[in-house]
Amino acid sequence: MANQSHFDTSFDLPPLPEYKTTLMPPFLPPIPDKLLTVILPIVAYWGLSMVFHWIDTKDYFPQYRLHTPAEVSSRNKVSRWDVVRDVVIQQVVQTVVGWLLGMTEPDDVVGKEVYDVTVWARRIRIAQRAIPAMLAFVGLDAGGIAKDLNMSHPVLAGVIMGGRYSPLQTTAMASDGFVGTTIGFTVWENVLANAMYWYIVPALQYGIAIVVVDTWQYFLHRAMHMNRWMYTTFHSRHHRLYVPYAYGALYNHPFEGFLLDTLGASIAYKAAGMNTRQGMWFFTGSTLKTVDDHCGYALPWDPLQRLTSNNAGYHDVHHQSWGIKTNFSQPFFTFWDRVLGTVWTGGDVSARYEKAKIAAQKKMDQDVKTTITHSNVAESVIQDPRPYQDDKNNATDLSAITVQDQQPLPPAGKAELQAAGSRQQVLDDRKDGGAQVLVQEAAEEKEARSLLKRSGRRRTASSLSQTDSLKGLKDRVTGSMHGRAGAILGMESNR
Repeated sequence: MANQSHFDTSFDLPPLPEYKTTLMPPFLPPIPDKLLTVILPIVAYWGLSMVFHWIDTKDYFPQYRLHTPAEVSSRNKVSRWDVVRDVVIQQVVQTVVGWLLGMTEPDDVVGKEVYDVTVWARRIRIAQRAIPAMLAFVGLDAGGIAKDLNMSHPVLAGVIMGGRYSPLQTTAMASDGFVGTTIGFTVWENVLANAMYWYIVPALQYGIAIVVVDTWQYFLHRAMHMNRWMYTTFHSRHHRLYVPYAYGALYNHPFEGFLLDTLGASIAYKAAGMNTRQGMWFFTGSTLKTVDDHCGYALPWDPLQRLTSNNAGYHDVHHQSWGIKTNFSQPFFTFWDRVLGTVWTGGDVSARYEKAKIAAQKKMDQDVKTTITHSNVAESVIQDPRPYQDDKNNATDLSAITVQDQQPLPPAGKAELQAAGSRQQVLDDRKDGGAQVLVQEAAEEKEARSLLKRSGRRRTASSLSQTDSLKGLKDRVTGSMHGRAGAILGMESNR
């Protein structure tokens, strides 16, 4: 395709250049980009998942684990085989939708970049036309100011005059013999136009896509928790994983997986006006972030966990019986949780998080107030209780559960309401929830607190390193993954 441009004398603007486009070479020859767009997120999902699974099976970094290996086996209500099966089903649907989406998109081309940069430079020039009127509105004479600056700062004078740079005008002949005056661009216009085309606009597109997918997932995810029928019919399947692990990130009911993840990402891609190559990185980045959020580790050097507060520690709260109706935001930022009051306000209420916090603080020399869950316990008594103001009164089944079986106990205030509503939701789930979930979690919490106290006494009486102490703490927990059958996927059958 080619485009012929004459000198644009009607608007007194620099001309648009000719261009000829060709198909963009594949990022990974010989695989077409549209095919790679549906393949790469799956490769990224299983690749990063297996890294975390390898860390699990080799027992590396126990000091950063949010839960013990024993909890993975005892508290989850689904086998690993079932998790893998459902994830593969979702990825099949995701692949079909992605391929159909790609068919609606034109092929990416190259060769038009100079033309597009020039279009942006012309827009910048046109925008300058408003400057004289803006100065006149505040009582300033653009012509007089420009005249005073013309000798010392001619470019600034041209800006003030509305983008009229007389030294840049030359007489030239176009390819068809038309003779006219060409108007060039200044250096600053060219620099800004290139920045707009190559960096600013793509960054805005990714930003729009992130906002759209975060918004889509927050409100649908929240609806699936606030509506009892939607939770028990669809979303409760994902919460069979009370202790998340990496390759369980996309373990969902097939309908939920399509609606929440596949459709949401597709809408974000379309809304942002991305091309195929941009979509490839957006889908892959979203996948990596989702896997990392379910990895079960609070790793202080993990860039995905340090990029935003919406990370493994933050999302782990959402999988616990006391926080299941909080922290709905996924996968990038926590904006909607904080604006609409659904962020967990009880701090690191569980002893399970204490060892990870201590290890992270030692590694990164963090302030002692840093929390794994990115929650400040002081907010519990000062925040507006909405939307949880009625949750404690509505938790009618919770009164039958003893205080000993409602551990950990949340702080007073909003966190107490959040925990009551969350635990009632677990009790409402007759198939995969129920009172036994609360009893089990309370027993694990009691054990975690006991081990933490013993570990603290050893640190006081010994010069062992923090890592060694926590390693010893982990070794006394029964059901270690060390030597567990199942090899690469650890396919033991859970309840």
